[in-house]
Amino acid sequence: MFYPYYGFGYDPAYIALVLISLVLGMLTQAYINSTYKKWSRVPSGGESGEQVARRMLDANGCERVGIRSVSGHLTDHYDPRDNNLYLSHDNLGGGSVASVAVACHEAGHAAQREQGYFMMKVRHALVPVVNFTQNIWMLVFLLGVFMNVSGLTSIAVALFSFTVIFHLVTLPVEINASRRAVAYIEQSGMGAVNVRGARQVLTAAALTYVAAALTSVLQLLYILGRTRSEDE
Repeated sequence: MFYPYYGFGYDPAYIALVLISLVLGMLTQAYINSTYKKWSRVPSGGESGEQVARRMLDANGCERVGIRSVSGHLTDHYDPRDNNLYLSHDNLGGGSVASVAVACHEAGHAAQREQGYFMMKVRHALVPVVNFTQNIWMLVFLLGVFMNVSGLTSIAVALFSFTVIFHLVTLPVEINASRRAVAYIEQSGMGAVNVRGARQVLTAAALTYVAAALTSVLQLLYILGRTRSEDE
C-alpha cells in the first residue's frame, strides 16, 4: 500500500534513497574539492585561466564571447543568454593547472554553441520545460495520492521524467566540454602536467553530474514502484 505522504513515513526504500543521495553528493563534492585544491597549487606555466580561455575561444571562432568575473567558489559557468563566460576570482586571474582546466571547460561550452553541438541544443531546449516541471510535479503527485486519482500520479511521473532526461542529457554536454578543454590544452603545447591535471580536475567535476543523474534515475524508479504499488 502507498504511504500517503510520499516518503515522509517510515519507508525503508525511501530512507535508503535519501541516504544514497546524500552519500553520493558528499563523496563527489569532497572529491572535486580535494582534486581542485591539489591542482590549484600547481602553476600552469605563467598564464591565467582567463588568458588561456581567451585563446581557446578565439581558436574556436568565439571572438564575441566575453569573460567576466563571478563571486563564489567553483561557480564558473557559461551563460548562452548573454554569451559570456563567468569565472570565479581564483580561476579568472589564477595561474594554476586547476584554474586553466576549469576556464577551458567553460570555453568548451561556448565552442559547443558556436559549432551547433546537438546535445547542447537539446539541453538548452529542456531548460524552460524543467524549470516548470520541477516546481509542479510534486504538487500534482500529492493531489493524485490524496484524491486517489491514478491519472494525476501518472502525469506527475511524466513531469518528473523531464528532470531525469535533463540530467542524462547534461552528462554528454559536460563530458564533451571537458574533452574539448583537455584537447586544447594538449594541442596548445602547455605540457604534460597541465594535460594530466586538467583530466583529473575535469573528471572529478564530471562525477558530480554522474551522481546527480544517478540520483534522479533512482528517484524516478522509486516513484514508479510506489505508484504501481498503489495501483495494485
